[in-house]
Amino acid sequence: MATKSSNGAKLRIEDVSLSFGGLQALSGINVQVREGEVLAIIGPNGAGKTCLLNCINGFYRPQEGNIIFGDKEITRLPSHKIAKLGISRTFQNIQLYTGLTTLDNLMAARHIHLKPNFLAGAIYFGPEHDKEIRHRRVVEDIIDFLEMEAIRKKIVGSLPYGQRKRVDLGRALALEPKLLLLDEPMAGMNVEEKEDMAR
Repeated sequence: MATKSSNGAKLRIEDVSLSFGGLQALSGINVQVREGEVLAIIGPNGAGKTCLLNCINGFYRPQEGNIIFGDKEITRLPSHKIAKLGISRTFQNIQLYTGLTTLDNLMAARHIHLKPNFLAGAIYFGPEHDKEIRHRRVVEDIIDFLEMEAIRKKIVGSLPYGQRKRVDLGRALALEPKLLLLDEPMAGMNVEEKEDMAR
């Protein structure tokens, strides 16, 4: 069991090492992220930046070290449990539902906040209806915030790359994370798309 994070750190990465066969991707990494802090991890291609993010959100399990979020040890937790704790991310290689609309992609991200109940869902009155409205409001606020109104009903697979990156960010925000991991959020964008995203 982890102890309370030191120095008010929201996330602590302690001596994390990860290797794939003979390739050492991460070696003794130590990082602290405090509440409200913006932290950038920089390095050349192949330096292990994405590997570190994959360890934080449970896609990879480091061979050594600990990852602590708040006061909870998350090093060995699966990614869906880490997401429920409040860690969300974007991906360097976009992972969207290309056959769904922008709105549907963002709504799909809300599943983490749902507590499935077959009977209540089948009836769809009262509290279940109210929950649906609340989830929809959160998504609509994100669509407004990221200025995606023009693409809200468009199939994501038909969108240009820069707009897909925006949908990816919107989906990460739809989880209402306590910690947001951005993996090269502007990679592959042209200058105009980068300026638009930075607004």
